[in-house]
This record gives sequence, structure tokens and C-alpha cells, in this order.
Amino acid sequence: MPQPVSPVPAGRFSDNEREAVYRAIHTRRDVRGQFRPDPISEEVLHRLLHAAHHAPSVGLMQPWNFIVIEDASAKSRIREAFRRANDTAAALFPTERRALYSTLKLEGISEAPINICVTCDRSRGGEVVLGRTHNRDTDIYSTVCAVQNLWLAARAEGIGLGWVSIFEEEDLRSILQLPDHVVPVAYLCLGHVTELYDEPELQARGWASRLPLDNLVFRDRWGARRRNGPA
Repeated sequence: MPQPVSPVPAGRFSDNEREAVYRAIHTRRDVRGQFRPDPISEEVLHRLLHAAHHAPSVGLMQPWNFIVIEDASAKSRIREAFRRANDTAAALFPTERRALYSTLKLEGISEAPINICVTCDRSRGGEVVLGRTHNRDTDIYSTVCAVQNLWLAARAEGIGLGWVSIFEEEDLRSILQLPDHVVPVAYLCLGHVTELYDEPELQARGWASRLPLDNLVFRDRWGARRRNGPA
């Protein structure tokens, strides 16, 4: 029989604790070129994966797995897969953007001591999962929550993390020997860093800028501006 539910107090964090959470959020960066070569300890890696594993998931299906990659040969094959996809991606941009694109470092696969592929097992939980009955993709959304947890925990540990998304999925499937029902969601590069950009690197390099929050918040229906928000 189900055990009785015993809620615990839900008090607010202390000022210092709350500030630390927001600091991790606001200073998190997508790291490509600032990795140091020294290894990440097993203790720290376990804490990061433990944080990821405590992400919210629809129906508590926990669809994620974490493939930890340290082998230089595997990294080399994955970096080559990135290079091929990146050449294709560059050609998709207008000529005036292509030159800037070519100067951007978009991966740290070889430099980072650890790579992690976060996957989603689309069979986890069976055919019918609580909360997934009307939106099959909630397993993917849940896996992305695990990525965000890992990213914020890494920032708190002084570990840089970069998400490499420029791949043909079949290349990752082949290299990592993924079964058909498992989807690669995020390929991450992790390593100690000494410095981070004080703003997103793509913003610092002139590729894009953060949009004003006020332009993105509506009230009650699409397009209706929200009034009386914080100053």
C-alpha cells in the first residue's frame, strides 16, 4: 500500500542562499574555449549528475541517461562529426553573417576533460505515462530540465559547461551506439575554468543580444501587454 504522504516545511531560503541561486542563473555561460586540462574529480562529477537526476520529470518517468565520454578517440570521432555538420551550417547563413560565424568557437570537445551526452529513453515508463497522455514530447522537455540542473550545478562548482548542438543525429547514434528508442538531447563539454565572459559570448561577439523581458510577457492572452509589473 502507498505510504502516507508527509510534507515538510516550505520556508523561503536565507538571503545568502537565495542570492547564490540567482547568481548561478545569471552568471551561467555556454563555455567553448576556456577549459583547463585538469580533470574533474569523481566526487564533483557525481554531484553534478546527482543534481541532474533530481530534475523535475513529467509522471516521474526520469527518461534521462548520461553517457560520460573521456576517451580521446571517441572525442576525435565526435569532433569530426561536428566539423562536417558545422561546414553545412555555415553555408546556410547569409554571406554577411557567414564571416562572423566562421570566427565563432562553437565547441570544446577535445579541450574539455569530460564530455557528456544526455539522452532521452522514449520507452521509459511504458506506453502510458501520467501527464504524457496528451503530449508525447514531455519526456524530451523533462530531459532538458536535467540538462539545466546540471548546468547550474556546474556553475556553482566552478565547472564550465558548453552545449554542442551542431550534429547530424545519426552520427551521434552511430558513434555512441544508441538504441533506436533513445534520443540524444544534449552533447555537453565540461571542465574547470578560470575565467568566464561577463555576458553571453555570442552577445559579446556581436552575434545577438538578450531581448528585453518586458517585450516577452503578456497577460491573459497572446499579445496583451502586462501592466503593473516591477519597475
